[in-house]
Amino acid sequence: MKENVFDVLMYLFENYMDEGTEFQPDQEALTHELTQAGFRRGEIRKAFSWLDGLSMLREISHGQPRAGRPASIRHYTPKEQEKLDEECRGYLQFMETSGVIDPATREVVIDRLMALEVDEIALDQLKWVMLLVLFNQPGQEYAYHMLEDMVFDEMQGHLH
Repeated sequence: MKENVFDVLMYLFENYMDEGTEFQPDQEALTHELTQAGFRRGEIRKAFSWLDGLSMLREISHGQPRAGRPASIRHYTPKEQEKLDEECRGYLQFMETSGVIDPATREVVIDRLMALEVDEIALDQLKWVMLLVLFNQPGQEYAYHMLEDMVFDEMQGHLH
């Protein structure tokens, strides 16, 4: 049996990303499919709640300016530092300075990472959450495809 919200999110992403952001499935039918795939109802509900939070953040930031101050430095709270190790924080900084994500997207990524009910975030989880966030943000298609290429290229490198 699959155990956590992240697994549910990955299943949904891998099986429904081709549907686009307009995909509005019947939650009851989707819940049935996910339970058939081995997920527990509690984790499914938490995943739906996580996705609702992502949608809410997208709606709140819709129409807000995307630019941030390039010279600013993000300071992490002690709780964020516990959950996001130095490697994860460094990767977020790298993605921002590379122009793949902007400060507003970084904040959405951090919010969604903190919403996961895990003690510590692995770098691979960070990358997938970043993909989920970029996938759900209008106007971020280029950044999404750039990150998607990077993630899948790294995965292929591990297979060989």
